[in-house]
Amino acid sequence: MSTTTPERVNDLRQRLDAVRRRIAAAAASSGRSEPNLIVVTKYFPASDAAILAALGVHDVGENKAQEAEAKAAELVDSGLRWHFIGQLQTNKAKSVVRYAAAVHSVDRAGLVGALAKAMAAENRRRGGEGKPARGPLDCYLQLDLRQGQGLEPGRGGARPEEMLELADAVAAQPDLRLAGLMAVAPLGEDPAAAFERLRDLSAVLTDRYPDAAGISAGMSQDLEAAVEHGATHLRIGSDVLGPRPAVG
Repeated sequence: MSTTTPERVNDLRQRLDAVRRRIAAAAASSGRSEPNLIVVTKYFPASDAAILAALGVHDVGENKAQEAEAKAAELVDSGLRWHFIGQLQTNKAKSVVRYAAAVHSVDRAGLVGALAKAMAAENRRRGGEGKPARGPLDCYLQLDLRQGQGLEPGRGGARPEEMLELADAVAAQPDLRLAGLMAVAPLGEDPAAAFERLRDLSAVLTDRYPDAAGISAGMSQDLEAAVEHGATHLRIGSDVLGPRPAVG
């Protein structure tokens, strides 16, 4: 398990600087502004997230609800913004809204309802404790870009033709904010082609909801293609944190 040693700090600094240079070069090459970097810290210890915060990282992403909740509680004073990016069960909505600024995997109406209910309950809890209400939860609609491409459907993500109906469901909830779209480039396909489709879908979404212009796309292996096609948020894990630690 990683710890806060000078060697680990230096390792993360070097890796982070390299990724930031890649992002800057990709943005300059495509004539786009630099997207926000979300460092995906799943399976890595809270100490790594604390180091990243000290190195100027503002946003971290987690895939597992229980792991994310524990890290957020340990680092409550770090100033980090937590993004939940994994598949989310409806029964985990109540815990996620306690710490997450954004959920990038909203893929079904049932989850929209669970998040809205959890947000209302969270604000009632805060009010009962004399605390201010939290801000709206940013919701990115996860789309399965394999649909309609002759590829097997993925495990997560709504069908593109369901996008506007799902967007309407989010927009109808006062405690949720429709932030945009999220997708993963399908295996075996040129990421640029996949992200081009995502950009086109984003144009359809923003025609109805102009403020929902976020595009959460791009990981370590395909961030350049994502930037070229309009990504506003990149989800980078291994290129910043290194090989994933062994998990039991």
